[in-house]
Amino acid sequence: MKNVTHVQKACAYITRGTGELLVFEGPGHDGLQIPKGTLEAGESPREALFREVREESGLVTLNGTQHLTTDIWTRREDPPKRYVRHFFHATVHEPRDQWIHTVTDGGEEHGAEFEFRWIQPTTIGDGKFALDLDEYVGLLPTEPETDAVASASD
Repeated sequence: MKNVTHVQKACAYITRGTGELLVFEGPGHDGLQIPKGTLEAGESPREALFREVREESGLVTLNGTQHLTTDIWTRREDPPKRYVRHFFHATVHEPRDQWIHTVTDGGEEHGAEFEFRWIQPTTIGDGKFALDLDEYVGLLPTEPETDAVASASD
């Protein structure tokens, strides 16, 4: 068997007080996405979560961040590539119903524009999300959380 590449990813289910889930569409993506990205060297999944959310959405403050689950998802069979995906849930106080954020991190997505909006998790059907990112939406709490604030600069 060929060597399997495992790539660590942090994935963010972000909701706001109404229970809506933050999603985006951007260039080169096949379906809705959530903020997510690859862990950098020496970075924990939680640290990557804060960085990726800030880079992709511009949001800098997350409330009540909690780890939901970790899985291994097959990106491709040949050559073998697996994503070790760490899913988190956090809430935000965000009044905007939609916005466009330009990625300015200097990385691979630098300059890309992501169009963010909120959807009700109950309206998510099969195949709406790219990369099976909606697989754990059912783990989201049904009541909004009001934990202490955690900043991306923590």
